[in-house]
Amino acid sequence: MDLQNADPADEVRRVIEDLEQRRYSAMLASDVATLADLLDDELVYTHSFGERDDKAGYLKKVETRFFVYHEIHHSSDRIIVRESLAVVAGTMRAKATVGAAIREIDNSCMAVWGKSKDRWRLIAYQPTPMRK
Repeated sequence: MDLQNADPADEVRRVIEDLEQRRYSAMLASDVATLADLLDDELVYTHSFGERDDKAGYLKKVETRFFVYHEIHHSSDRIIVRESLAVVAGTMRAKATVGAAIREIDNSCMAVWGKSKDRWRLIAYQPTPMRK
């Protein structure tokens, strides 16, 4: 590999892909500490039915097991990198308990990661349910 011609965005894409994997693994494990580390303080987390949470609200719902993820399958189909932002376009399919209801989730989604003080954190997440 010619390092002089390497695209710096490719390294960012690898980092973001790893962070996405860590985030989804933490969701499955209800790992609030890891999620707290990955989520930006200004987070806007939109859910499949349109509800929104900030960072504190989302973490509380994970901690109190309002959200329990039983399985998650995700893809990062495209990662667009611009300076200190990365946008992930992909899919997320999951089985989760939300409140008392079991939900089958099948979404197209966008995740926005931002870099501040040499750390990448999730700034926003927006799912769109797939049509059946």
